[in-house]
Amino acid sequence: MDARPRPDDSAAPAPADGSAAARFIRPADRPLAVMLRAGFWLTVGFGGIALPFAVLLTGSARPPPVGLLWDFAMGCGFAALAIAAMQFALTGRIKALTGPFGADIVYVFHRYLSWGVLGLMLLHFAVLYIWYQPALGELNPLTARWELTMGRVALVCFGLLIVTSELRKWLRLDYHWWRILHLALAVTGFVAAISHVLGVGNYSSMENALALWLGVTLVWLGFLIWSRLLRPVVQTRNPWRITANEVERGGVRTLTLRPEGRALQDWKPGQFAWLSVGHSPWAMRENPFTISTAPDHGPEISFSIKPLGDDSARLAKTTPGSLAYVDGPFGTFSVDRELDAAGFVMIAGGVGITPVMSNLHALRSRRDPRPVILIYANPELNDASFREELDSIARDIDLTVIHVPEEPPEDWQGESGRVDKALLTRNLPGVTRDWPHMLCGPPPMIAAASAALRDLGVPARRISFEIFELV
Repeated sequence: MDARPRPDDSAAPAPADGSAAARFIRPADRPLAVMLRAGFWLTVGFGGIALPFAVLLTGSARPPPVGLLWDFAMGCGFAALAIAAMQFALTGRIKALTGPFGADIVYVFHRYLSWGVLGLMLLHFAVLYIWYQPALGELNPLTARWELTMGRVALVCFGLLIVTSELRKWLRLDYHWWRILHLALAVTGFVAAISHVLGVGNYSSMENALALWLGVTLVWLGFLIWSRLLRPVVQTRNPWRITANEVERGGVRTLTLRPEGRALQDWKPGQFAWLSVGHSPWAMRENPFTISTAPDHGPEISFSIKPLGDDSARLAKTTPGSLAYVDGPFGTFSVDRELDAAGFVMIAGGVGITPVMSNLHALRSRRDPRPVILIYANPELNDASFREELDSIARDIDLTVIHVPEEPPEDWQGESGRVDKALLTRNLPGVTRDWPHMLCGPPPMIAAASAALRDLGVPARRISFEIFELV
């Protein structure tokens, strides 16, 4: 297959030396600025968890002490509610919050934090059930006090959130309907939990306590209104139009979009965005995909999609002229976060090549002189998307491409099999150990390659990866 035409990079001026890359690094992306913002948000997070305890411990008219286990149970409940409220911020796609960490990392953190919320709720219930059963009243929801039933409703909702999320594929839950169910359970669970706290009244009657829980509720409502109402309004005012749907190797389809409103702002190579085609922004039919072109080629953008699921298969069949909505950009998998890098090691598997391509396009258009070693694994050589395009890029920048087909052709003389320590040792000279190592592909490959790189002496801080499955 011939490589399809791309925007002309030849007009880009060649930088005099590697330091010229600094002009593409925004002040907010410099290492110290990123660390300060990350520290700020971590402080806010811990402060949000500690706030209920500070108010409850310092307020007047506290209820009489019952016992250490009782206080522990109450603490578990309050911590669970505070963290549950934060979960809506973590999934609200707030760029100021996701920027220092990467939206994919924030979503993974949200996933595991959900287990913490459920664990705290179960501890809260278990301690009361074992040591203070009279406080639970009747368990039958038909005869139990409403505020106690609300607590159990919250526990069931958050339990179902975990089960339906972790077992979504096994349960064969359609992604679209899972998102609707997830939102419904989260909203119902949080409303039930707040109702439980206010209804029981052991601590909510204290000075400032009622204001605390009402404040938590208002902040939660703010996140909900932004993500489910205001953001879709912004998207409807900035639609996109599909201008091309082209076939790549390996069954990948590349959709090209033209903005009919405001183009993407503050876009870095390697980032991703949420894409919805043929549906309104309120339909919850969005999916995250990497932007495979570079900002230097804007304002048009491209998404390279492999039809692996129901939604991706539908999007792969999109016809030019279709209306689309884009929410982004997000992510930190970018050469623009690596000001001091002497070179780059990039390891991609399958469709994981898409963020790599975006970064390579940017390096090419800037005539960046720094060397890049790309290790690109696929089931077969013919599955390697953008193969001819990679050859073209390698003629313009210092790019070494090492194809690793799992099942090589009979006349193949290059690497084959899996990306393991031996393969990396053969292809990565010692000078690369302190280069950024950017990995993207199937989770088993990422795990194996990361372990092998650490065994070779690559510092963990020099290994980053893009997480494809956010849900």
